[in-house]
Amino acid sequence: MAMIPTMLFSFCSLLMASMFAYSASVQLNDPDWYFWFPLYAFASMVNLLNWKISYNIRIRHVANLALLLGIFLFFKILLEICSSGTTIAGFLSLDLNQRLVREKTGSGLVVISMILHIKTSSPSPNPKQPKLPRFVEYGMAGLVGFSYGFPFFFFAILKKEMKL
Repeated sequence: MAMIPTMLFSFCSLLMASMFAYSASVQLNDPDWYFWFPLYAFASMVNLLNWKISYNIRIRHVANLALLLGIFLFFKILLEICSSGTTIAGFLSLDLNQRLVREKTGSGLVVISMILHIKTSSPSPNPKQPKLPRFVEYGMAGLVGFSYGFPFFFFAILKKEMKL
């Protein structure tokens, strides 16, 4: 038996679905949209469907696909960062002005979200109490906090502008 999503997890899944849907919609003018649009669209779909349905083999397959694509794109970005001669400080940068940092952060958010959803859709260790582990529930809440809070802080509070 799969684990039953809590209200917090369900609400966070809906917020992440909307974040990933927005991210997918703004990828259509990118030169490499064919990588990023499917990544965000799959992540949005998994978050949207998995907020209430805790176990469905098709959703799990899409989550695995999004996870693999996210890992691939995360390493692609890391290779681009390394090949540009960036130092370790540039590698750890969270300056959302830079395209590579935005892409690194976005793919990282998808990877973490998919790991949490795959954990949710795995069989419960205790069939009598199919409850989500706390790290999954609070991990999703932390992911929402970071994915909404950090860009707001960066663009609204610091008033930085994006570079393409």
